[in-house]
Amino acid sequence: QVQLVESGGGLVQAGGSLRLTCSVSGSIFNINAMGWYRQAPGKERELVAAISSGDGSTYYANSVKGRFTISRDNVKNTLHLQMNSLKSEDTAMYHCAARDNLYNDEYDYWGQGTQVTVSS
Repeated sequence: QVQLVESGGGLVQAGGSLRLTCSVSGSIFNINAMGWYRQAPGKERELVAAISSGDGSTYYANSVKGRFTISRDNVKNTLHLQMNSLKSEDTAMYHCAARDNLYNDEYDYWGQGTQVTVSS
């Protein structure tokens, strides 16, 4: 089992920045990928960014490319999402997710989420 706890959300003005942190604990050695999802009211859940545990390759949704950066700290067992140039459409609940299965792209573990609200 893997436990994920997010922090760092809050209220920020458009154009501002926030840094989200996901603290990871439990059976972390089998994790092969981690990501950040977001979901706004009335909208589908969206994969915002992901990072592979193997080669560190990253994925970004087109809507956040050039503004968001995903990174990991293997010493502190944390995952981060640096969000710059925030827009009102970035307002959502942001969830950290981890995958340890080798059969599909579905994430197996989820955090409770941290709210990000961007005021225009």
